[in-house]
Amino acid sequence: METIHTIAWMKQIARDARARDRVTGFVPTMGALHEGHFSLVRAAKEQCSPVVVSIFVNPKQFGPAEDLQKYPRPFEADREALEKLGIDHLFAPAPEEMYPSGFRTAVVVEDLGERLDGRSRPGHFRGVATVVLKLFEIVQPRFAYFGRKDAQQARILRQMAADLDLDTQLVVCPIVREPDGLALSSRNVYLKGNDRRSATALYRALDNARSEIAAGQRDAARLLVAMRRVIDSEQGVKLDYAEIVDAESLEPALHLRRTCLILLAAFVGGTRLIDNALVEQSGDSFTVTV
Repeated sequence: METIHTIAWMKQIARDARARDRVTGFVPTMGALHEGHFSLVRAAKEQCSPVVVSIFVNPKQFGPAEDLQKYPRPFEADREALEKLGIDHLFAPAPEEMYPSGFRTAVVVEDLGERLDGRSRPGHFRGVATVVLKLFEIVQPRFAYFGRKDAQQARILRQMAADLDLDTQLVVCPIVREPDGLALSSRNVYLKGNDRRSATALYRALDNARSEIAAGQRDAARLLVAMRRVIDSEQGVKLDYAEIVDAESLEPALHLRRTCLILLAAFVGGTRLIDNALVEQSGDSFTVTV
């Protein structure tokens, strides 16, 4: 595995791969890697060669009151884990490499980036889209792998790729969970003591919705009331939002139809967590993937 720190060398590697008609797979991360990231790497290795993973804690997607400075950065442990997985290249640029003095450009995916997490975290998806477009241009992957835990992010990036006629195809992989249902996240390391147990309220709320849907409930408002009841019953958990939306438009759904997302964000202690479930219609029945 080669560790690359400069854009110029990463672009040269990318050009060489394209010249040899190799299918590059790419997994962009902010480090603090866990099994969710590793599942993306394994999916990339099944389909692509070479496989590139980036580690870059992107300052442009953090708000002024968010956790940029304390965001976990166990780089050496991450590097060793990726080497064991057998990736080809680790791209780990410094902030000043990605955003040199005088950098002024941003990517905005209108409407989709202003809802849900975009409403709670103004400017977040602008920072995400900007860095991902830069990374796609540098790495030149045929396929890029993302987790469904960040469902809104995946939808926004898919729109960006379509609108800008990018060659990169997004592959969205399943959520990886702990045995008690908690979705894996780099921010889970912040959960201490009772907060770790309380954090499962997000999964339990989604599982409650799955049970309600299996019993025939199709009304979004009633599903949301039941979910909020689960969240509110857990001490130390403060709901940011709970919404059921159309999976394409991200507009609120009144009733389940076609493909919907059930999206949750909540503060557990001082840690903000997100989670979701995918609801897919087939005839008169619905399948819920949590």
